[in-house]
Amino acid sequence: MLALIEREVARLGLAPGSKLPTEREWVERTGLSRTVVRRSLATLEAQGRVIRHVGRGTFLTPAKPDEQDLANGGGSSPAEIMAVRLLVEPSSMPLVVTAARRDDIAEIQRCLAGSEIDPSYESFERWDAAFHRSLALATHNSLLVQICDMTNAARHQPQWGQLKRRSFTAQRRLDYITDHRTIAEALLDRDGAAAHEAMRAHLLRVRANILGDSI
Repeated sequence: MLALIEREVARLGLAPGSKLPTEREWVERTGLSRTVVRRSLATLEAQGRVIRHVGRGTFLTPAKPDEQDLANGGGSSPAEIMAVRLLVEPSSMPLVVTAARRDDIAEIQRCLAGSEIDPSYESFERWDAAFHRSLALATHNSLLVQICDMTNAARHQPQWGQLKRRSFTAQRRLDYITDHRTIAEALLDRDGAAAHEAMRAHLLRVRANILGDSI
């Protein structure tokens, strides 16, 4: 099934970020059962090759920002990246409260649930990035989404990866999940101020865990 999807994507000439056919369309194209199709798409999502948005569909993972300009956070240091995140992400929470639709909230909750399944570092990194991007998407502000994509690109930076992996523990994973849950609950309550403070506390925790006394 995975090979069939790859061949069909190539045949259709779909670019990164493009929307894929629906599950029903895949069933019609391949003759496979919907269960097999759904399982295959879930595998592609776990591999980071597609992104599924509740109520919107399944999309090929967007291309990474330009390797010379934006890849790995544009060459910014982890401290610089965290400084930008602390400026932008907490302040965007009230906008999520006012702009988020029902499907946005469902996607935020889906990403939160996904991070709770697999305790591995690699899985959590993918779902962590997806959670923060779902918040940016919920603002319906394209510039904030671009900023999120730039900071998420830093996850491919060797220095960031080494620091994050070295700081990652089972307890810290649980702490981050608890932080995410607190943020999501504040958004569900339509409490922008609480969501702002929850995001700020979360990012301060991340910064302290990754950078320690180096900030």
